[in-house]
Amino acid sequence: MTYIDRQFVNQLLYGKTSMTRRQTGSAPDPAARVERLGFRVDEHTKDLIERAACLERRKLTDYCVAALAEAARRTIAEHETLTLSENDRKAFFDALIDPPEPNERLKRAAAEHKRQLANPAGE
Repeated sequence: MTYIDRQFVNQLLYGKTSMTRRQTGSAPDPAARVERLGFRVDEHTKDLIERAACLERRKLTDYCVAALAEAARRTIAEHETLTLSENDRKAFFDALIDPPEPNERLKRAAAEHKRQLANPAGE
């Protein structure tokens, strides 16, 4: 299996770069925490989270923020990563390295796209 990040594909195909803080290496400033999340949990869940925070010697809020942020990063990564078979990987990279000539339908679509970009108001 080959894993391909969709941001990598966008970079290759369209020259787009949208780096997240995690990718650029800069971390958010903890003092800049101004947004709030509020939710209720049952007693057992709270005890479980408090125990985990205690085991890591972290404040409850810091533990919760870190755990939620990591879960969010994993979820996003799962949705932004393509898993390709060896045949799919080969076809994908072959098409990047030696793209086929555009057919008439693709040429018409490109011309229409170019026309819409030149005239966004539909005039």
